[in-house]
Amino acid sequence: NNNSNNNNEKNDFENYMTDYLSQRDILPAPHRMSLLKFLAINALELSAPATPALLVHNQTNQHFNTNVKPPGWMQLSGHPESILPTTAGIVRKRVANLTDNEVLAYKMLTQEPQTAKIVPQFYGAQEVNGDYFIELQDLLTGFKDPCVMDIKMGCRTFLESEVTNKTLRSDLYKKMVAVDPLAPTPEEEEAQAITKLRYMLFRESMSSSQSKGFRIEALRLRGRPPVKDLKTVRNSDQITQTIEQFLGAKRSVTKELIKRLKQMRMIMEKSTFFQRHEIVGSSIFIVYDDDKVGAWLIDFAKSRPLPAGVNVNHRATWIPGNCEEGLLKGMDELINAFENVYASHGSRKCLQI
Repeated sequence: NNNSNNNNEKNDFENYMTDYLSQRDILPAPHRMSLLKFLAINALELSAPATPALLVHNQTNQHFNTNVKPPGWMQLSGHPESILPTTAGIVRKRVANLTDNEVLAYKMLTQEPQTAKIVPQFYGAQEVNGDYFIELQDLLTGFKDPCVMDIKMGCRTFLESEVTNKTLRSDLYKKMVAVDPLAPTPEEEEAQAITKLRYMLFRESMSSSQSKGFRIEALRLRGRPPVKDLKTVRNSDQITQTIEQFLGAKRSVTKELIKRLKQMRMIMEKSTFFQRHEIVGSSIFIVYDDDKVGAWLIDFAKSRPLPAGVNVNHRATWIPGNCEEGLLKGMDELINAFENVYASHGSRKCLQI
């Protein structure tokens, strides 16, 4: 859809940064932390704020001034700020308009009593000074210096509409060989160019997304700086060791998370919304501290209603046109990974993060 290679390069860089170089800098604040840092990168091509000052809500200011840049906030690729705190316990996220796909998704999700329990609470959408926003529950409210993990779900994290252009592009070829010089086929080497679809599939294959239906995007351990780039955590042993390190041998936490993830999977399987939608690019957000454990499905910016006559089970292999994205396959594999950690408690050496 772009008119020049410059625009293609810009858009693809933004997407690449969003998917792989998640600059989530989860820092402890004196009283609370904000989910906005994870949301900002997942959906909106923004780096994390560089200061805990952004995490403190202004309890007296009930107005939202999008022109005021909080201290330490840094943009990527020229995008305006897209998510900010408002009152305590609520974040406000920019959307295109009041009928944006994410607005419609949250409206439908909250109409199903059970499904509403596995996503952030939705407080509505509104226009403010010509901009449009949704207000969501800050999932870290009430937690004290928690451990946090963000897991991108699905075997495919791009929309089919993003890869319909079959034009061969040299810029994407250069990106691919910069990561893996052995990746191109002889035909691709000769052409020195690849399609957008080829590049996106290559990107998915570099993580566990393609094989497992999920990838660990980032995590933060108590008292430690965040680990932002986990795209090379790909095989089963690496995934298990990463989860072990995240959980820190806390069997009760592990057991609670397995229970929660199974509940989420069951709700998704029965939900009318999930039966009728393609769910691309959503994440499982996991958080725990000494007292509480939580997990939610977040980010529905790329959710789309299924075309007439198309049905999905969220587990089948994606073939262009069938709208399968592997969400429930990812849930199956993620639950298995946590169960393996629970079963092998203390029997292996943890990966040092």
